[in-house]
Amino acid sequence: MKMKLSGGKWLAALLLAGGLSQIRCLAAEPTAFELIKEGNRHVGEEAKGRVVQIRSEKSIGSMMPNIWYVVYYDPDATAKATEVKFAAGTKVSVKRPARILEPISRSHRELAKEKLKIDSDKAIQIAKSDPLLKNVTLTNTEMRLERGEGDQPVWKVKLWAAKIRKPSETVNIGEIHISAEDGKVVKSDLKPGRVD
Repeated sequence: MKMKLSGGKWLAALLLAGGLSQIRCLAAEPTAFELIKEGNRHVGEEAKGRVVQIRSEKSIGSMMPNIWYVVYYDPDATAKATEVKFAAGTKVSVKRPARILEPISRSHRELAKEKLKIDSDKAIQIAKSDPLLKNVTLTNTEMRLERGEGDQPVWKVKLWAAKIRKPSETVNIGEIHISAEDGKVVKSDLKPGRVD
């Protein structure tokens, strides 16, 4: 059966197809820096863009995590922090967590915006390119962006890989720290031998 579309229906079908392609483009997981911008919509005016920490849960089914927590420096909050939780790019909750130890360790201060140049997707690519991981099948990551030595923002990327004898099982093979300013590896504690 052949359908003939009139002018108005043809335009509607074209717009619908264009909308569906945009939805497919949006299905990709947002990066951590994209979530900062989204999180700004859910925090007070004085906290916007004042990121203290970004962390994820362990990724599932891909290397890019889809559950993230963005912690903002919030001068109006009792513990000076507001945390926005995202799942698949959508805000799930906004909390003011009790961050008791952070003021003592001085990790409650915001990260320098001008030094946040390497986003989460790029940090994963840098971690994957480590020569020790050449013959390893990476499966999952867990990430943290926080203050490192010398107050430099650092991505801490925890990695999992498939076991050699049982590829359906994964094992934690360590962590790699990457400067969020220039993408250099500042520390590597990888143990690829754990896949045996």
